[in-house]
Amino acid sequence: MDTKIGSIDACTPTNGGIGGPPNGGVCTVQNSSPSHSTAISPCDATLGRYLARRLVEIGVTDVFSVPGDFNLTLLDHLIAEPSLKLVGCCNELNAGYAADGYARSRGVGACVVTFTVGGLSVLNAIAGAYSENLPLICIVGGPNSNDYGTNRILHHTIGLPDFTQELRCFQAVTCYQAVINNLEEAHELIDTAISTALKESKPVYISISCNLPAIPLPTFSRHPVPFMLSPRMSNTMGLEAAVEAASEFLNKAVKPVLVGGPKMRVAKATDAFVELADASGYGLAVMPSAKGQVPEHHKHFIGTYWGAVSTAFCAEIVESADAYLFAGPIFNDYSSVGYSLLLKKEKSIIVQPDRVTIGNGPAFGCVLMKDFLSELAKRIKRNNTAYENYHRIFVPEGKPLRDNPKEPLRVNVLFQHIQNLLSSETAVIAETGDSWFNCQKLKLPEGCGYEFQMQYGSIGWSVGATLGYAQAVPSKRVIACIGDGSFQVTAQDVSTMIRCGQKTILFLINNGGYTIEVEIHDGPYNVIKNWNYTAFVDAIHNGEGKCWTAKVRCEEELVEAIGTATGKEKESFCFIEVIVHKDDTSKELLEWGSRVGAANSRPPNPQ
Repeated sequence: MDTKIGSIDACTPTNGGIGGPPNGGVCTVQNSSPSHSTAISPCDATLGRYLARRLVEIGVTDVFSVPGDFNLTLLDHLIAEPSLKLVGCCNELNAGYAADGYARSRGVGACVVTFTVGGLSVLNAIAGAYSENLPLICIVGGPNSNDYGTNRILHHTIGLPDFTQELRCFQAVTCYQAVINNLEEAHELIDTAISTALKESKPVYISISCNLPAIPLPTFSRHPVPFMLSPRMSNTMGLEAAVEAASEFLNKAVKPVLVGGPKMRVAKATDAFVELADASGYGLAVMPSAKGQVPEHHKHFIGTYWGAVSTAFCAEIVESADAYLFAGPIFNDYSSVGYSLLLKKEKSIIVQPDRVTIGNGPAFGCVLMKDFLSELAKRIKRNNTAYENYHRIFVPEGKPLRDNPKEPLRVNVLFQHIQNLLSSETAVIAETGDSWFNCQKLKLPEGCGYEFQMQYGSIGWSVGATLGYAQAVPSKRVIACIGDGSFQVTAQDVSTMIRCGQKTILFLINNGGYTIEVEIHDGPYNVIKNWNYTAFVDAIHNGEGKCWTAKVRCEEELVEAIGTATGKEKESFCFIEVIVHKDDTSKELLEWGSRVGAANSRPPNPQ
């Protein structure tokens, strides 16, 4: 059975921009090109134009780039594709982060950089995309094909005649690498790289010699045949055995719960997970890195399960359950709050994208998550005991104390106002730091997107990711929450947001340092130089494009700023610097930081 993969229409999320093709299905190519029998003019029958057409076919209409002498001819040919827009970024790291953010909405993203100096700069972003299971096409303009196999030393290298340093670095953080230094192999290598990224949901690396993109070749003289990728299928006997064992395990439980994890995205199993929640009546929670993948308006939703820093009353219900099904979890030191979760393996069913493990055994391989959850929904007995227990003990959250007039603004008051901004027409990007914890407490309306990078946790990620996400879904207004320390790492590409006419609202939370690091382990290195952030953005704006800035110190100023951002400046990029006390953090960060700090400082085991 073959299924077509790709297209813009199919890869545009229907679930509020929370990642990838519509959940539960395989996206299909809608070929927007002329008939495949129609010849392409010789000037367009080049490697560069072929790559451009392939990118458009899979749903990429924006490519994030930084020019360099090895990729300039390639960029010419990408620009020549009418359906493809080149978005120039200020540095390669941000171009990679932007492709990451783009992929979270469109299902796939792409960036183009130059050889080695560009490739090694973008590498950190590619590693982050790998950790988050995002299909990302990283294209590098490489050396002239005549230089391979010689003893020449080229610029943009470390001064050795070996051109493989960049390739070797990318091998660890991509699932496929293609080095194209002759035209005869180009067609096959490009198609293999792109299809591998889609199948594996991981980044790939494509290096193209700088003298090849403009050369016509008969191979590229026809419109490409749409990708045909065979979807993975469950082993029928294994699926039946897994469903039977799991239903028996859960049906004898008194108060079972469901917990969604981040790998539901790569498994395209969100719809199947909700189907199981509907059928079972179980209490429904999400791990922090899966926020946004499960509808929070679901009638049995009980919040975010994050151990000691879970939303109110969620951890008590999950950890007291006598059976819990985790769909696509990642249990690392951050998500487990320093390995302090009160879970027992014998009570668990762990469902990974292609494997199911029940308690201490048995385990069933070659069983796809979405198939397993859908079939389990048909066998499960309805049991809403856990949700009823949650409903019985639940006490609505209080509201922050009212500020006195002109009193310094508190972070909890800020996020109360951010909550009121959310709708189906918005998406939230949360930067690594205290915004993780404050944004976790936001209640997402139906259709509201939500993204953050928990597994890799690279500070500064959100600036580029905001650029990419907003470019992918121009119909949504992105609300980005970024700390001052993180912003200083990647601030330049606010320039690109303004240049692209994006209407993001960026809340810059200025508390004078790396607050998340302070709570893990404090020291003078966590204090940063304060910037005049609004003046910085005004300088970048320089009167070109639509940009509005404000600096707020109290609730009255915040209310006025939000009113302006959602009123007369609603079509502008809005930058609101929020000045708060350096010790004003969420209670969750205080708890989490002490536990993670304790885990980091464990003494060596006895030898």
